[in-house]
Amino acid sequence: MRYTVKVGNGMIGLNGKGVTVHRLSRKQRFLRALNRDKYLYLMFILPLAYYLVFCYLPMYGVTLAFKTFKPRLGILGSPWIGMKYINMIVRDSYFWQVFRNTIVLNLLNLLFAFPAPIILALLLNEVKKTGYKRVVQTASYLPHFLSSVVVVGMMISFLNSEGIVNRMLGIMGLGGPYAFLTQPQYFRPLYILSGIWQNCGWSSIIYLAALSSLDVELYEAAHIDGANRWQQMLHITIPGILPTIIILLILEMGHIMNVSYQKILLLMNGSNQSVSDVISTYVYRRGINEADFSYATGVGLFQSLVSLLFVSATNMISRKCTDTSLW
Repeated sequence: MRYTVKVGNGMIGLNGKGVTVHRLSRKQRFLRALNRDKYLYLMFILPLAYYLVFCYLPMYGVTLAFKTFKPRLGILGSPWIGMKYINMIVRDSYFWQVFRNTIVLNLLNLLFAFPAPIILALLLNEVKKTGYKRVVQTASYLPHFLSSVVVVGMMISFLNSEGIVNRMLGIMGLGGPYAFLTQPQYFRPLYILSGIWQNCGWSSIIYLAALSSLDVELYEAAHIDGANRWQQMLHITIPGILPTIIILLILEMGHIMNVSYQKILLLMNGSNQSVSDVISTYVYRRGINEADFSYATGVGLFQSLVSLLFVSATNMISRKCTDTSLW
């Protein structure tokens, strides 16, 4: 009689004569793993196809930054020009203005919008009434499903000279009407606050999931030791979700040069363009409106390199200061 037992990457055969070990080849191990997780791989096909088609295959277009693009010759047939457009970008004073606007807008977003879902998740975690908690969660999730066009339409309706905001300010004796949509000093606060309102609830889901995995016995032990709710949050809850916060912060730094240009395009006008024009809208105008594809590609390449620098630096600092990092 013969028995076969799977152990690690091999098989152990037991018979009357002794023990025989049969090691599986790399191909056999791969096929076995593929068969075991075939449904997971099937689910992975669509995201993989999306990134291949829309993210990786178009990357050969980056070569336009070093070519003089001629539509009749195509990307591959256009002549190489070297670093001409890169030098033009470095010497372009207006590019550095939109670069500064992009950095400032994203730093403000990182300072105010990034902690907002963390705070919301911590507050919801302290709510013990399930019904009230679900109502608040649902209400905070709904704005995420509104398009940028709808959000900007609401902002224009509420903030114009005859809108409800100016009327309320007038009733309270705070003066007005204020030109919220045309004054440069109001653009950044409006952009950040509208982004928090739209995305705070949805972004809190991942933090709530992390909070649900914390060990309840830690809270019970802290309660027995006399710790109040604030102390439990400070010494148990926040350290428990800290790895999640760090990972999301590193990912957020990868978008430090990207902003929601759809909303900015809708809010931008001649009066606030000095603070609202960012790299994404600049690339849109130079590449689409002015058909300067090579220059726009060079700006986009510079934007990607700066984002890569930020995410790499953040990951390195996190790896040295904590045990959490992406790589």
